[in-house]
Amino acid sequence: METTRQNKIARLIQKELSDIFQRQTQATHGVLVSVTACRISPDMSVCRGYLSIFPSQRAQEICDNINNNVREIRYELGQRTRHQLRIIPELKFFVDDSLDYAENIDRLLSEK
Repeated sequence: METTRQNKIARLIQKELSDIFQRQTQATHGVLVSVTACRISPDMSVCRGYLSIFPSQRAQEICDNINNNVREIRYELGQRTRHQLRIIPELKFFVDDSLDYAENIDRLLSEK
């Protein structure tokens, strides 16, 4: 169960990461990265970001690329939130495939 402080920080990080990814993916046409959720640890040291990536065929490749460049993303996040956060958490990103899962269930249900 997350505290109110964890929820507020997670929402702040999600908003800023969404803006960062939006600006970075403008250069690459045909790729869309959105942050669907952020979960922060109770000690505020680790933040897990869940990414919805389009096209989903390249999702793992793009997520690995983002995880390889996590230092630059954390630095940019620190620059944006330096007045709100004292410590910038370590970032870890994962592919959120819940939309693909829901789409697959809808497809299976409509076949019958």
